Order: sequence, then structure tokens, then C-alpha cells
Amino acid sequence: MSLPQKLQTDLLALGLRPGGVLIVHASLRALGQVPGGAGTVLQGLRSALGPDGTLLMPALSYEHVTRENPLFDVKNTPSNVGILPETFRQVAGTRRSIHPTHSVCAAGPLAAALLDAHLADSTPCGPNSPFHNLPKHNGQILMLGCGLAPNTSMHAIEELAAPRYLYAELIDYTLILEDGARLVKTYAPHGFDGWEQRYERVQDLLPASALKRGPVLAAEAWLIESAALWETALAALRQNPLYFVSPHI
Repeated sequence: MSLPQKLQTDLLALGLRPGGVLIVHASLRALGQVPGGAGTVLQGLRSALGPDGTLLMPALSYEHVTRENPLFDVKNTPSNVGILPETFRQVAGTRRSIHPTHSVCAAGPLAAALLDAHLADSTPCGPNSPFHNLPKHNGQILMLGCGLAPNTSMHAIEELAAPRYLYAELIDYTLILEDGARLVKTYAPHGFDGWEQRYERVQDLLPASALKRGPVLAAEAWLIESAALWETALAALRQNPLYFVSPHI
């Protein structure tokens, strides 16, 4: 069995739905020795989803696009969340949503439906973002070798509850669109000053049917049903707005 086939087998055993919508957060290093690196992993992910599936990865750029450097170029600004999403961003046929710090890349039949409206938002993970729209398409979230903490969908859920720690001061960003046109837009970025994110706490909330854990190559992986995550995590936040944070020490 080739490595992409092994990756596909492991993902299907975990519960990934062929033909579905999947957003992936991943640590390439956690997968062990992978000949071909990120390209091999992308091949395995696409094979598991099949031609009718849509693959998404966050292409977050908050380290490059800052208050001091408020310029985002959808074609050229790199992501800063690992080699796998950065490789995916550059693959022919991959599309990217327009957001200065929290863009998402996607390939597959539903890419446009998930990405195109993101420009309408004025927050990182608002009602038009791919993160917000994932549950509408029965999407799944794969945390591949990175634990449960770096789950950007949690930001979208927080935006509905709007806890006091969430937003920082407004920033005017310059956006360079696909056709080279420039647009200046004001956004409310996330803050979290004095608070540490504790998104791994969803493990205590979700039933086994909505949160599956298992091996994928050398990594420990978690597969989350996004609709169940939204329902459960939002209820927890509305009961306790500080449920998913701890004071930063």
C-alpha cells in the first residue's frame, strides 16, 4: 500500500465522508516520515474525499498582515500556519477567500460557495466566512496531529456569543484582489489580550459520535462534526462566556 493510500485508509477509518466538505488543521511533522512531504499528504486527502469532495485549509496570515503592515494580497501573501496549507495555497486550482488575516483556501465543487462571500465580513470569522458556513454543508473538521486547540471554527462560534475578550481596536487594511484591484476596508480584529484560548475543552462537551479520535499515519487525529460543535460550543459560551479561555499567566 502506498503512503497516500495508507493515509486515505486511515482517514476513512476515522470517519471522513467521501464527497463531503472537510477543513483541515494539520502538523506535517506529526505524521512522521512522509516521502514527498506536503504534496503526498494533499494527494491522500483529496483521494479520501474523492472528486465530489471539497477540501479547505485555513491560510491565516496574521503574522504577515499586521497593524504595522496592513496589506493583504490574495495571490501573494503567504500563510503562516504551516507548510501543508501553504503548499495547498499554491496548488493550481486552489482558490482563496479574501480576508486580511483569516483567509481560507479550498478546492472542489463547493469552493466558490464557501469562499466567495468572505469579503463581505468585517470580522475574521463572521457570518459570510467559510468557518461559519461549514455546518450548512454538513462539514467536518480534521485536526491532524495538532490536537484540538488550533481550531479556527471556534472563533466563528465566539463571534456569535461576542465575549468581552474577543475584539481589538479597528484596523484599516488594504486588500489586493485577484484582478489587481485595491480595496481599503475596516475590520475588527480579534484581541484575546490577557486570555489564553482553551478550545481543547470541546473534548468534554461533544459526544463520541461528533468527536472521533484515531491514528492517521504516525499522528493522532481528531475528526469533528461541525454542526454538533456549533450547537454544543455555542450553548456552553452562552452559559459561560469565559468557558473557552483562561487568564493568561
